[in-house]
Amino acid sequence: MSIYNKLDLTGWKPRQLSSQEVRFATWIAFFAWVFAVYDFILFGTLLPEIGRHFGWGEVEQAEIATWVAVGTAVVALAIGPIVDKLGRRKGIIFTVAGSALCSALTAIGGAWGKSPLILIRSLGGLGYAEETVNATYLTELYGASQDPRLTKRRGFIYSLVQGGWPVGALIAAGLTALLLPVIGWQGCFIFAAIPAIVIAIMARKLKESPQFQIHQRISELRKSGAVNEAQNVAATYGVDYDEHSKAGLKAAFRGPARRATLVIGAALLLNWAAIQVFSVLGTSVIVSVHHISFENSLIILVLSNLVGYCGYLSHGWMGDKIGRRNVIGLGWMLGGLSFAGMLFGPSNMAMVVGLYSLGLFFLIGPYSAALFFISESFPTSIRATGGAIIHAMGPIGAVVAGFGATQVLSAGSDWQTAALWFGAVPCFLSGALMFAARHVRPETVQ
Repeated sequence: MSIYNKLDLTGWKPRQLSSQEVRFATWIAFFAWVFAVYDFILFGTLLPEIGRHFGWGEVEQAEIATWVAVGTAVVALAIGPIVDKLGRRKGIIFTVAGSALCSALTAIGGAWGKSPLILIRSLGGLGYAEETVNATYLTELYGASQDPRLTKRRGFIYSLVQGGWPVGALIAAGLTALLLPVIGWQGCFIFAAIPAIVIAIMARKLKESPQFQIHQRISELRKSGAVNEAQNVAATYGVDYDEHSKAGLKAAFRGPARRATLVIGAALLLNWAAIQVFSVLGTSVIVSVHHISFENSLIILVLSNLVGYCGYLSHGWMGDKIGRRNVIGLGWMLGGLSFAGMLFGPSNMAMVVGLYSLGLFFLIGPYSAALFFISESFPTSIRATGGAIIHAMGPIGAVVAGFGATQVLSAGSDWQTAALWFGAVPCFLSGALMFAARHVRPETVQ
């Protein structure tokens, strides 16, 4: 029975969302993620240009990227409990607006010095947290939908939204190639803020998910002292009242949630080492390892991210067929092998483009299933919190990769060695670790 058809003893039930409202939410989530990624990738793409402008060497640039990842992790972790308290709708508005502010301030932050720039770019954690909020929100909307076609294909449809990563990266690379000679790197960041502001304004029309309405109703009744009524609502909609009352960061480390938090969190930490090396700092790796020009490296990023988008759709579709956990694990293991081949293969454009594209296909493609899988692994009361804890492991992995790569480069070695041990190898291990996570049947998600 749909949650909309249930009625507690007080006559209350959550507001039903129409199919049109669900489609609108899907489009907003997609564009919000596209422009959050646009800003996020833009910094890594333009870091060599920013470093050249201010006279920062390779080592200094790697240090900046590392400390930015630390700030990103802190900000992203804080978003989860906020979204579980204030709601999914407000979470989307807040993260998109924060991403826009980060873009605008980056244009002037470098002139204030490295420390102010790091603080400003740490606000990019709001944009990074956008995908956790999206996954939490859409998992609930699709789970409550009465459209059987949507329910059956929810993973594939979400892959279209999560595909905003390669689209955002594609826009960052493509527009950088077009705009950098005209308006400079500062102008590129100012330009990136405009669409994010528009999306934040449009997001005000979003409606709250039914599951969060139930969560909010229980919380309001409990706080007002109406414990019996709160327990009645919880029983009516299949919510564990005791667990609901203990919601918070600690709840993510209790009961069945503990396994998801630890296993998926560790896998994401390892995988984000590869993200940092091959996606965020992809231009640096390609230019250094294969001695390809910065302009040609941007072309490679454009082509490979087109393939990466196909990876999102493929892994989202396969996740509905054979299980999201299995698709994620296999994808990341194949990604690690592809990147290792790219690093040690010949330095011709065809080979570099082919293997780098294949690596991104298997590196970022599984995230269309991963973010949905993470949300399905937690109950409504801690869905955003659990997702935020796991998500925060990503920047920590980036920090580890950043520190490791910096040490390798400082010791006189090269990006080929650094990218192998702090990119390709962790990517493979992250996939293997995913098979220790609990398999989740979508129909059991509350």
